[in-house]
Order: sequence, then structure tokens, then C-alpha cells
Amino acid sequence: MQAKTINIFNVPYDGLMQQGRPTKRARTDFGQRVFEARQRLGFSQAEIAKELGITQSAFAAWERTPVALKPEQLRTLADVLNTSIEELIGTKGGLKRYGGPTGKARRLFEQVSKLPRSQQQHVLTVVEAFVQNKAVRS
Repeated sequence: MQAKTINIFNVPYDGLMQQGRPTKRARTDFGQRVFEARQRLGFSQAEIAKELGITQSAFAAWERTPVALKPEQLRTLADVLNTSIEELIGTKGGLKRYGGPTGKARRLFEQVSKLPRSQQQHVLTVVEAFVQNKAVRS
């Protein structure tokens, strides 16, 4: 007599079941953005890793641990996840540019911007005339 398998759950395997042991490590901010982008596309870590030419465990580390990616890796990752580098690294408005200290003219105009409108208009009239005069002489 042969043993018969009885399925008491009567639910077919649909491929959406998680595999492996869940991690106890929280994602980094970068890792969370990568995870969300991957989930939006409906890809597994293994599928993305294959596209990137790395192992699934290496890609899992990108989602869980602080990593330093090469610029070409970051570009490829953004392309594969159909997103921008800025979105992945968390600078949606673009990278911040830091200049040197503010110049005297900028500081002065910031102070002028706090004056009442009528006084601002007097200052602007003088400055515009001066700038136009310099432009004509040049």
C-alpha cells in the first residue's frame, strides 16, 4: 500500500511566499528606498541581483547595511529600478551645492529685502541706475 498525501490547506503555492529566514536588521534609509523601488516593480532580490551582475546576498546587503557603491553601480542600480540616482540617495531636489561664504552684496540685499516695500523700491532705483550706467560704459 502506498502512502497518500493529503493537503488540508487546499491552497496552491503561488510563488509569493517568502523564502529564507527574515532578518532582524533594520534597513538603512538608502536600503529602504532601494527596497521600495524594487517592490514597486515587483522584482525579487535575486532578479535585481542578476540584472546587476552580483549575488542575491550582495544585493540583500545593499538593502540592509550601509554600503559605499561606485558611481557606475549606482547608475546601473537606478536604471534597473527605473528611478533616478537622486531618488535613491534621497536628494530629490538635486544635490546641494555649497559655495563659500556669502558676499557682502548678497548680505546687504538680504537686509534690504526686510525693509518696507517703499524703501526697497528706492534702493532698487539707485542700484538699477548704477548697474545700467556701468553696462553702458563697458
